[in-house]
Amino acid sequence: MVSGGVRRTAVAMAALGSLLTVTAVSACGGPTGHGADTGASAPPGGAGRSSTTADPTTIPGVGDRLQRRIPDDSRQVVAVYGDGRDSADSTAVLYTKQGSAWQRARSWAAHNGTKGWTAGHHENDKRSPVGVFTLSDAGGVLPDPDPTPGTGLPYSRSSSFAAPRWWAKSYWHDFDYVIAIDYNRVKGTPPNDPTRPEGLSKGGSIWLHMDHGSGTSACVSLPKPAMEYLLRTLDPDQHPVVVMGDRAELKA
Repeated sequence: MVSGGVRRTAVAMAALGSLLTVTAVSACGGPTGHGADTGASAPPGGAGRSSTTADPTTIPGVGDRLQRRIPDDSRQVVAVYGDGRDSADSTAVLYTKQGSAWQRARSWAAHNGTKGWTAGHHENDKRSPVGVFTLSDAGGVLPDPDPTPGTGLPYSRSSSFAAPRWWAKSYWHDFDYVIAIDYNRVKGTPPNDPTRPEGLSKGGSIWLHMDHGSGTSACVSLPKPAMEYLLRTLDPDQHPVVVMGDRAELKA
């Protein structure tokens, strides 16, 4: 990845780390999901296959309403296509912009909120928010997988991301890698910063994170190779965003 972006590596203080761990537990992950990861598949209607896209200047499967919310300077889009409004299963596709055309780079099977999607997310509704959100900060329990430090999303490594050990063992590695979705959070802070500019009732700590094979509390979860790839590839200078929702909402 080529970039002139500046990375910061933050180490949380012990007292703050304890608070942030509680925040992560209440916001995403945990033994509340259902369903199984069945492998990556391309969204319907050609979405995810740039060679069949009618208009290469738009993201496949995304209607004008959300298309207009993608910043003009964005050249990296992670599109999350939910199987249905009440489904926890989805497909994530990374698109990169070459000239004026969007091209599919990779796709992966993914999961979203246990109860599906909503355009009016609130705390503990177990649904992922529909919309277009910037991707500004990353972190996790493990070291940054980017082999060229200083070129990717700012990465905060801290044990405060660790899932509590009273969760089922299959959930323990959910937050080994996380990428903050800029929903009700302050950009430029670690993903587990507890600040909620729009208030606690609107929820927060909505992340891309490691998959445990079923739905989440509101986040989008991806396989470990996908998270590693995104952390090596997403570039602040390319102004990455996530476009996410069930297929019907995305097209609307």
